[in-house]
Amino acid sequence: MRKLAALLLVTLAFAACKFNDAAKPKLPIMGNRDAVTKVVDGKQVTDTIYHTIPDFKFVNQYGDTITQNSLKGDIYVADFFFTTCPSICPIMHRNMLKVYNEFKNLPDFKIISHTIDPKHDSAAVMKKYADKLGISGNSWWLLQGDKEATYNISQDYLVKRPGPDAKEIFMHDGYFVLVDKQKRIRGMYDGTEEKEVSAMIEDIKTLRTEVDTEIAQ
Repeated sequence: MRKLAALLLVTLAFAACKFNDAAKPKLPIMGNRDAVTKVVDGKQVTDTIYHTIPDFKFVNQYGDTITQNSLKGDIYVADFFFTTCPSICPIMHRNMLKVYNEFKNLPDFKIISHTIDPKHDSAAVMKKYADKLGISGNSWWLLQGDKEATYNISQDYLVKRPGPDAKEIFMHDGYFVLVDKQKRIRGMYDGTEEKEVSAMIEDIKTLRTEVDTEIAQ
């Protein structure tokens, strides 16, 4: 009888664990997706191919070359800015500092900020900007590179393509884009709003607990 009771307790505990795993919140996967059918072991299998961030090559504030391989195994947040921005960038990066301070000691998390004014924002200029913000180490990279490549990749992040207005003042969205370890977009947040940034911090914590690499949507 005792053995039967013990077996029942183990079974219930296992079932509870499975239920808890299923009940854990999972973030959506954003962007377009395609269904691809292939034959595996003689059977037709349909996979979902999600929108992902493509390969890129930029230089950070230390003069180091940064590619997608530099972010392998990392969750990261991306945004677009320029160092002389007089409007939303200072607000965005004050808010991003909260994210940086929360996660800067984690080995699998990064922040990358793409400058949309690479002609002015050299590695040296970005390093001074980083120093002024209090950024150090390799948790937050400010990235500079080919202007057209930067503007193109903004669309891969599902944000509006930057561009100058009639007065030649750079215009850009203020979104923070959350990207998972498979380079899929899992959330977009208004970087000028403290509440949205706080929500993103919680979503980053949620994303770090995900076990499944493919999530049915």
